[in-house]
Amino acid sequence: MKVVALAGGVGGARLAYGLAQLLPAADLTVVVNIGDDFEHFGLYICPDLDTICYTLAGMENPETGWGRVDESWNVLQHLAQFGAPEWFRLGDRDLALHLERTRRLQAGEPLSQVTRHICQSLGVQPTVLPASDDAVPTRVETDEGSLSFQEYFVKRGCQPRVVAFRFEGEQYASPAPGVLPTLQQASLVVICPSNPWVSIDPILAIPGIQPGLVQKSVVAVSPIIAGKTVKGPAAKMCRELGIPPTALAVAQHYALLLNGFVLDQADAALKPEILDMGLQPLVIPTLMKTPADRVSLARQVLAFGSRLANSTKE
Repeated sequence: MKVVALAGGVGGARLAYGLAQLLPAADLTVVVNIGDDFEHFGLYICPDLDTICYTLAGMENPETGWGRVDESWNVLQHLAQFGAPEWFRLGDRDLALHLERTRRLQAGEPLSQVTRHICQSLGVQPTVLPASDDAVPTRVETDEGSLSFQEYFVKRGCQPRVVAFRFEGEQYASPAPGVLPTLQQASLVVICPSNPWVSIDPILAIPGIQPGLVQKSVVAVSPIIAGKTVKGPAAKMCRELGIPPTALAVAQHYALLLNGFVLDQADAALKPEILDMGLQPLVIPTLMKTPADRVSLARQVLAFGSRLANSTKE
């Protein structure tokens, strides 16, 4: 079964890791959010791509879920001595990746090609693709004005009240090479438990990607459990947008794309409402505290998706 995972951030990376333990590398492609990408100290930084790559390589920081394990911070500490901005934490090992990515981009290589080189260097075997080689930065419209995503998320700690999201240049962007053919060949598309509004929507905003999901078996895993998110501000964003922070709200957000929806046991009471939407629900433990949890969730998602794909063919 060929599987495409749409992912961004820690939750998406953890499920992608689980999928990678169960599928042959040739059968898994991870399409990653690029809306978080930005320039800092003249370097091109891709937080979600890096989190996915580090996690698939088994070298992510287990405490934060992002960054590298056994990181050091010498450069950042010396930058602080000079009064340089230190709000975005760049570790020494992480910095090496950003330097090499920026060098290659400035030499004319597209982001997808640079990402392929990074994956080969880190020993990542599944295919990892940015959603686009074009820059499509997320803008967060807030009660304090329009902010870049990293300014809102990291520098301001998600404090400003969210009004809306905007993906700059989305209408001019194209899917990265390989994205549409891989979707066309996929037996199953898994929308990982990533923030729907700022991790998955930037992927779906790229022209051609959402139509590529039509007539596919698509399963989403809720990032919201009992009204809370394990990582990130999705529940806060929901409330500020006037949306109840529930797994049901996530299902409704994706409804037209999905065949099945995976929600945690803590939200089992929502199962009838998911059914009423015409979706098949799967109620299982979805919290991924350990690598074994990631594999367990991935195994159940794959079995669920396989059943849905087979029933669609019948």
